[in-house]
Amino acid sequence: MKSLVIHAKIEGMGALSHIRVLDLSRVLAGPWCTQNLADLGADVIKVERPGAGDDTRHWGPPFAKDAQGKETDESAYFICINRNKRSITIDISKPEGQEIIRQLAADSDIVIENYKVGDMAKYGLDYESLKKIKPDLIYCSITGFGQTGPYAHRPGYDFIVQGMGGLMSVTGEADDFEGASPQKSGVAIADIFTGMYATTAILGAVVHRDHTGEGQYIDMALLDTQIAIMANVSSAYLCSDEIPQRWGNASAIIVPYQTFPTSDGWMIVAAGNDSQYRNFVTTGGEAHLADNPLFVTNPLRVQHRKQLVPLLEVMTRKKTKGEWISLLEAANVPCGPINNCKEVFENEQVIARKVQINVPHPTVGNMKLVASPMRLSKTPTEVRMAPPTLGQHTNEVLHERLDLDEKALATLRQKGII
Repeated sequence: MKSLVIHAKIEGMGALSHIRVLDLSRVLAGPWCTQNLADLGADVIKVERPGAGDDTRHWGPPFAKDAQGKETDESAYFICINRNKRSITIDISKPEGQEIIRQLAADSDIVIENYKVGDMAKYGLDYESLKKIKPDLIYCSITGFGQTGPYAHRPGYDFIVQGMGGLMSVTGEADDFEGASPQKSGVAIADIFTGMYATTAILGAVVHRDHTGEGQYIDMALLDTQIAIMANVSSAYLCSDEIPQRWGNASAIIVPYQTFPTSDGWMIVAAGNDSQYRNFVTTGGEAHLADNPLFVTNPLRVQHRKQLVPLLEVMTRKKTKGEWISLLEAANVPCGPINNCKEVFENEQVIARKVQINVPHPTVGNMKLVASPMRLSKTPTEVRMAPPTLGQHTNEVLHERLDLDEKALATLRQKGII
């Protein structure tokens, strides 16, 4: 039995530096999970299709540019979810490829896959098959709808799950706005959160294994996750039987808690109590709005939002975004700008936190990445490797793990297995 605690205390090593992960996933949810594990120190072997690789390698533009400004084959999408992994190419549809996977699984702590329900059993690479050769294996499957239920065999897509799971019903402008309609999130939030929940579940399974020696199976579904992350919205419905509505950038229960136009852009004001509201309108030279009997308390402001908000918008248009942020911060009114990506990475706080990092890459040269947000004092995350080129580590891994020599590797390559 391995000890998580002992290895985690080794100076300069990640908390999961003793963990080996066999990553059979592709696109977003699975790779997001395995990148988390890799950032924490795990040795992640990413298995890709020979000649093609992960679908996201081809999802572009944009593609990263090299030092001469020439576009490479490295897609921005693939880059964001595959650092710290070693890429090998194996055709798992062929018996020889399946046997290589079994041998690698026997030498791994964790297997992660996001194939359609039943596909891995067809290849003899499902949990029930692999646990016979690795009893303490932790095996995580990620699908759209899980391994059970009437939708289990349906393919799962983030966009569709955002709709089915309720998110789009509360995202977008309210129905009384012209052109209002349900909206998806600007990022694939169901995929990303499923990857995050999968990471948490796997770490829980690692702790259980280290205490008991038992492996286990983890069944992750995008739809389950999407419903879970509806959080207070789902809870509000279950408590009241009232169907939540879309409020756009406003809050259903707090006013003013929304975006406001300024003379040169937009800002966010989140006045969560009566004192903050008074400070907001006083700062804007409209203190009388704090004393108006229709707007004195938050429940009254919620009740009369249609009268209040237009008055506040007239006020906020009189100053620039920068002027408002400076004045409201001084008045202890929660506020913030709405930044585009350029403004994000030029922000002094973002620069101070070193959120953007640069790593060497064999074709791009200097590759720009977003750092892991996990800041551990004893076992910090680190970028050991840039996102790999396709099959970059095939020979290295198969020699290291399976002791295959050059002749054996050449034979497998000639057959199209690797």
